[in-house]
Amino acid sequence: MSRSGPGGTGDLDYVPLEPYNGTTRTGGDSLVQNLNVFYQTGDIAWMLVSTALVFLMIPGVGFFYSGLARRKSALSLIWLTMMAVGVTSFQWFFWGYSLTFSHTAGRFIGDLKNVGFRDVLAAPSTGSARIPDLLYAVYQGMFASITVALAVGAVAERGRMLPCVFFMFIWTTIIYDPIACWTWNPAGWVSRMGGIDFAGGTPVHISSGSAALAYSLMLGKRRGHGTHELNFRPHNVTQIIIGTVFLWVGWFGFNAGSALGANMRAVMAAVNTNLAASVGGVTWCILDYRLEKKWSAVGFCSGVVAGLVAITPGSGFVPAWSAVIFGIVAGSSCNYATKVKFYLGIDDALDIFAVHGIGGFVGNILTGFFAADYIAHLDGSTNLPGGGLTGHWMQLCYQLADSVSGFAYSFGGSCIILFLINLIPGLGLRASEEAEVIGMDDAEIGEFAYDFVEFTRDVVNGGDMLDDESKYSADRDSPLPNEKAFSSTVGDDHHRSR
Repeated sequence: MSRSGPGGTGDLDYVPLEPYNGTTRTGGDSLVQNLNVFYQTGDIAWMLVSTALVFLMIPGVGFFYSGLARRKSALSLIWLTMMAVGVTSFQWFFWGYSLTFSHTAGRFIGDLKNVGFRDVLAAPSTGSARIPDLLYAVYQGMFASITVALAVGAVAERGRMLPCVFFMFIWTTIIYDPIACWTWNPAGWVSRMGGIDFAGGTPVHISSGSAALAYSLMLGKRRGHGTHELNFRPHNVTQIIIGTVFLWVGWFGFNAGSALGANMRAVMAAVNTNLAASVGGVTWCILDYRLEKKWSAVGFCSGVVAGLVAITPGSGFVPAWSAVIFGIVAGSSCNYATKVKFYLGIDDALDIFAVHGIGGFVGNILTGFFAADYIAHLDGSTNLPGGGLTGHWMQLCYQLADSVSGFAYSFGGSCIILFLINLIPGLGLRASEEAEVIGMDDAEIGEFAYDFVEFTRDVVNGGDMLDDESKYSADRDSPLPNEKAFSSTVGDDHHRSR
């Protein structure tokens, strides 16, 4: 490549792309050859940015969950989501990536040839020949982490931290890794069958939503469930909005990054992501206004997440106009699905199953209907027969089989894992009534999302307690003799405080 002009001529410092010709598992010897010549620097740069964006979603989940809960357990939910990164990142390095994306995987799970990232370096990844194994490994590690973070929100306000940490490692190994393998590894049975899932309708959302439902079932209802004690508003709506912003921004890396390269398919995924989120938020907000005659900020944020969840499996397969339908259907379906927990008698405190389980299912089915061959081929290599809209009705059957199997495996497996963990001495899932009364922050962490004076004011008696009357739980008897009932006025009290 050359340049010319008033300043003369010369050669640009440009390294031409070469076809991969390595034969070793690592992709070559970096001491004797330049391993970068097999990949476009733009693709690698975009995937590194996408990895960071997906990581940003995890504290977003923490803020979102924390804002929905009561003040006395707000920090515990942020702690759980960040701990999910720590535990899952190690699990992914240790054997998770190998069990999911090894080049010699079977139909249901991989092998241990890449345990400890052994031989994971510069060979083309199983996801795409455009990016190397190591880059794909760190990117998909963020997917595993956020899936766990989504699921453990079910622990809200009554679950112990230590058993949940054990659950994170075991669940990722036994549940997430196989589902991700059979969906995204070319050797997986869903992939070979013809199921399509661009960024995680089943591995991320259906699996986390059904795991959260299982965790809620095994934990049992919160203290005061069905009474005025749990008739409270989210304690911090601003925190919910901040969490939603983190998620919305991060989702561009989640969906557009799943194109595994800087190409037009990534652009289409970004367009679909933003459009479905916007329409989903407006739809949910309108539905809430119909009932309450209030323009709910929490409702808008919930609808945004529902739209993002639904478009996840189809963002790189469907045309932009269909993203509007994804948003409307997801916003409506997930809104009404929040009533399912009452029919089931399960205390899903944060409606994780309603938004992620149902939203993922809706997204999978709509993807099977609206998938278009010309959208999939925007990356220049993916060939797809299309969906129901183009006459390929069998795609809907593939999507249904994928969705139902993912739900059944995750829900059933999660129940078994939780049942066995609960049998181990010292790993009982449920916190004591005393701990539930004072809150998970004080009982399990010993730190608080807010200053302790405010915590004591709300939890002890809601009165004007003096600073020198505030005491840590270690210095007071519990359950508290004059515990404050959390009525629907808690949100108003919070805004009037201080």
